[in-house]
Amino acid sequence: MPEIEHVLPKYMQIANYVRDQILRGDLQPGDEVPSERQIAVDWKVARPTAARALEALRQQGFVESRQGSGTFVRDRMRPNRLARERYSRARETGKIYPANERAVILAAGYDAAPDHVAEALGLSAGERVVRRQRLVHADDEPVELSTAWYAAVTGELAPNLLLRERIREGTMGYVEKSTGRQARYARDEMSSRLATALECESLRLSGPAAVLVVRHVVHDSEDRPLEFTEAVFPPDRWAFETTYPVV
Repeated sequence: MPEIEHVLPKYMQIANYVRDQILRGDLQPGDEVPSERQIAVDWKVARPTAARALEALRQQGFVESRQGSGTFVRDRMRPNRLARERYSRARETGKIYPANERAVILAAGYDAAPDHVAEALGLSAGERVVRRQRLVHADDEPVELSTAWYAAVTGELAPNLLLRERIREGTMGYVEKSTGRQARYARDEMSSRLATALECESLRLSGPAAVLVVRHVVHDSEDRPLEFTEAVFPPDRWAFETTYPVV
């Protein structure tokens, strides 16, 4: 017998689409989300299906209903912008960050690759690499300290990586255009540890604090590592959510 293809029901597809808008920052805390009527029209579904989509978002904690007003993104929503949300937002809107977020480049230049960076990029330990560090703020609050690493040859082909200036088109888009290498897929590894002194200072943490660490490796179409990023998030930014079918 042929293998059965499991597809998410329509209401979950709709809920996931709205959820991604929230995670990308296109819908901000307090913003109204599409009504049942609007969802039914836009997605060409029945009102009960639209109602189930909104209920799924409520159950997941992304939205709340206000009697007589509508459904709104929860004020307490403070999601992280993981790389996948930024890639999605860049593809759909041409912008990396939503209006309430900004990034400051703290450092850019050549450095010796630490062991874990060299391993991720397929280089020798201590080999010269490009190191680029940024601090991301949301509503003027630091929410992410990340360091991106590239092979030295990438820095030669993409010299703007060595400047302490934001790359408006997005770093990955710039690297792809400059090197001719196309990003194909990425892999994230998440763990936690105590924040370093620099991380405490940058993220405004007091005393010993546990941080979430996301190690992100982008591979090109020939399965070669193109970029390695280590992002650090403060304790109140640990909430990640995923929806999937149980079969």
